Amino acid sequence: MSEDGLPGVCVVTHPLASAGENATRSLLEILAAVTTVSLVTADLPADSEIRDRHELIELTERGAGQSNVAVAAARFLLNQLRMCRALVGRDEAVVLFYGATAYLAPILFARLLGKRVLVEPRGDVPLTLRLHWEQSLPAVLARTLAGLVRALERSGFAAADGVVTYTPAMAAQLGLDPQRQRVYPNGARFVHTDRFDVETPHAERERVVGFLGRLDEEKGIRTLASVARSLPPEYTFRFVGDGGLRPWLERELAEEIADGRVEVTGWVDHDDVPRQLNDLELLVLPSDPTEGLPTTILEALACGTPVYATPVSGVPDVVRDGETGFHIADRDPATLRDGIESILRRDDLDEISARGRTLIEDEYSFAAACERYRGILRAVVDDRADRA
Repeated sequence: MSEDGLPGVCVVTHPLASAGENATRSLLEILAAVTTVSLVTADLPADSEIRDRHELIELTERGAGQSNVAVAAARFLLNQLRMCRALVGRDEAVVLFYGATAYLAPILFARLLGKRVLVEPRGDVPLTLRLHWEQSLPAVLARTLAGLVRALERSGFAAADGVVTYTPAMAAQLGLDPQRQRVYPNGARFVHTDRFDVETPHAERERVVGFLGRLDEEKGIRTLASVARSLPPEYTFRFVGDGGLRPWLERELAEEIADGRVEVTGWVDHDDVPRQLNDLELLVLPSDPTEGLPTTILEALACGTPVYATPVSGVPDVVRDGETGFHIADRDPATLRDGIESILRRDDLDEISARGRTLIEDEYSFAAACERYRGILRAVVDDRADRA
């Protein structure tokens, strides 16, 4: 328990890949600033900073499995049993299932232990799994399996003392009423506004448009490659990041790269991300509907970089069309290219840049995030007390 009476929190996650590790690290940083915190997880990267900064309980070094559904299901069940075992004897009064919203057995077990239980989805997991499974399974089977995961997730929502989402729009996309009691729709991430700041005023930036993130299928990289090829020669399209599609991208756009119209930077250290964002006149993110709220969007707005993104999940609460950024209505390459050109011809981009920075300072700073989670922890404790 913290000095001001807030309960300690045990965060439970599913096996972590790099993107999940980054999001979990941010959540732990917030919680550690307001109370005591520990983490129960699996597959944590060996070089993760979490190992040195927080109490860690590792379930296993093997994840849920990706290639074989039967193996994935078996590991999914086994990890739930391991989570239950890890929760026995924990001192924290609150257990927060972060991303692991379909892990119904440990959610119910935590309730039986007398813990206050929060669940916080990172995105639309059932949809993510369905799209993944459809690549190797019949569509009917993929939809059926995803439907089972959806039912488990909904049961987890119902069993918990509260559900935390990044923004109200994300809550609505997940079928939750943001106004309903025990739904906490403002648990969004944060940005270190001292590190992510406007170093180059928007009016002084070159005609560089870009993408920052993983170069993978779900990020719309093939679509962006078509966009990059078709932009007028006065624009440069920069791909910042690395991933499975980088070799394909470099082959596909070899001529444009040689001409200097396209740049592929490869992986960049996180400390270099603010500089990269300050180089861009516009960040383009044709996000899948599986996204929750990409941290890159918050970081870009903090750097005064307007964002052109698909209005999915929590995105429209941050990328406000015509105010702090722009919504992608159609991910067709020609439509995207026309949208980029139209945006860059606007005469109010400096004002949009300034409003994006103000939004982050007011609502998504570290201090604001800490205050949100203080409120959530107080509310879940008070709600349990009222029901008792």
